[in-house]
Amino acid sequence: MLSVLQRVSEARVTVAGQVIGEIGPGLLVLVCAEHGDTAAEADALLAKILKLRIFADEDGRMNRSVQDVGGGLLIVSQFTLAADTRKGNRPSFTNAAAPEHGLAMYEHLLARASERHPNVAAGRFGADMQVSLVNNGPVTIPLNVPPAAPPSQI
Repeated sequence: MLSVLQRVSEARVTVAGQVIGEIGPGLLVLVCAEHGDTAAEADALLAKILKLRIFADEDGRMNRSVQDVGGGLLIVSQFTLAADTRKGNRPSFTNAAAPEHGLAMYEHLLARASERHPNVAAGRFGADMQVSLVNNGPVTIPLNVPPAAPPSQI
């Protein structure tokens, strides 16, 4: 699974003029499922997101996680993270999971995040969303968990 984390002072997602998800201080997580991703990759990604120490401690060092600081998570699906721009000027999205699989992985990630963290908000899969944020730092970190390799055939 592909993701980009942004440490934010605040963030919100709007669909058709209505705010559907918002947080105060925390992490905006843009996420994309790829072909071959399973619940295991989603769980591994979430574990890393929750433990990544990118919030300041009392000495101003990045030494605290979103859980340590009680920050929010705003999780937004974004298939364009799978863009392949190696050829030509138009990106290819063939590495992104099919919509049904992408939705299943996104819903799994949201459900697990809600089980493990008290403040989780979300975008709407497949919707035309407007995402507003105040990047704190700025801190923006790509975080990817590759699909498990298929078992070798003997």
